[in-house]
Amino acid sequence: MTSLDGTLTPKTRAMPANRTALVAALDIGTSKVACLIARLKPCPPSDALRGRTHAIELLGISHVQSLGVKAGAVIDLGQCEQSVRQAVAVAERMAKVRVESVLLSVSAGRLQGQLIEAASDIRGGTVTPADVGRITSTGMRHATGTGRTALHALPVGYSLDGVKGIRDPRGMVARQFGVDMNVVTSDASVAKNLMLVVERCHLNVEAMAASPYLAGLSVLTDDEVDTGAAIVDMGAGTTTIATYSTGRFVHASGFALGGQHITMDLARGLGACIADAERIKTLYGTVLTGGSDARELMSVPAADDHDRDTPQVVSRATIANIIRQRAEEIFEMVRDRLADSPFAAEPRARVVLTGGASLLTGIPELASQILKRPVRIGRPLGFGRLPAEAKSASFAVPTGLLVYPQFAHLEHVEPRHVRQLKTGTHGSGYFGKVGQWLREGF
Repeated sequence: MTSLDGTLTPKTRAMPANRTALVAALDIGTSKVACLIARLKPCPPSDALRGRTHAIELLGISHVQSLGVKAGAVIDLGQCEQSVRQAVAVAERMAKVRVESVLLSVSAGRLQGQLIEAASDIRGGTVTPADVGRITSTGMRHATGTGRTALHALPVGYSLDGVKGIRDPRGMVARQFGVDMNVVTSDASVAKNLMLVVERCHLNVEAMAASPYLAGLSVLTDDEVDTGAAIVDMGAGTTTIATYSTGRFVHASGFALGGQHITMDLARGLGACIADAERIKTLYGTVLTGGSDARELMSVPAADDHDRDTPQVVSRATIANIIRQRAEEIFEMVRDRLADSPFAAEPRARVVLTGGASLLTGIPELASQILKRPVRIGRPLGFGRLPAEAKSASFAVPTGLLVYPQFAHLEHVEPRHVRQLKTGTHGSGYFGKVGQWLREGF
């Protein structure tokens, strides 16, 4: 079983730039479980997407209904395990490989990013890699409170003798060395239960990462990262936020409201069953109303409908108003969280929406009106031959997991012993076992 103490989640090591690898991404969401398997092949540096060292060739993809999950957290181990097994099995058959290890997203657990400054005297006069690791580790642990676990510890900048803006301090001379870092944490119990589900499927968790950060890796352009941007990932059970400033991921937060709450509002407001409410949201969901919407009527079966009952008739304006009220609440909460983040100091920064709930008609316009920022829908960038369903904003997180290993070298990783789960049932597949590249050849 993979270990998780009170402050650490599994982290992958840096990926060699000249090596081909197989990776498996697993996104356990409130409404769907998605599994993507891809081959990462070295490629020349890209002018369009800085930092990507590998081209991503998708080999297998699946998405199934998520069971046993509420607001991004596991509430029924058995049901969630069933969904994960099904998703992984479908992707494995398509890719013709056996999965040993997965990269796992985290959207629940009250995601929170903190900018931490840590500093210490340098004994030898020259900054060594050990000094960088020691001080970064101190800052990370300081930011990780009781019952929390660190998902990311990303240095934002370094300082020498009070002079900030140092890019690489190693080998430089100073009396005091400091680091500013973004530490993203989650409730430890949420992370542990997600790991437990995966391990019950006889899989290892190679790394865990925050959903909004992953969405940013998938959909943001270089200009947006440099000038400042906020990713708002609108899932079914959670809305999570990542903010970027001057090329760095500097803040994260989240709350338990999402598209499923809109569905429940429709079910209650229309007196419909949840399945019908979800279908109405998917087919007719909008936050915009026009003059004809009040006159355009549609029938909605009652929740306790019997053959003799007559379906109720509602206007499209009624449906739009129910959806708009909850969407306004979500964006008002986003606005408050952005005001408390470094994003507030970036006047040119834009907001990029991802997640299934962002696809409702009129959502970008409503978000721009409330947030007072330019808003666009984010879709995966730099992926060749994605199937149609994976090109949408609802796949920003799982596709971001495939990009994530290329950026693992930016994070602080503490040395620690990781006990591997003994599976013994997996074959080598056509291309070898997914996850093996993380343990061999370094």
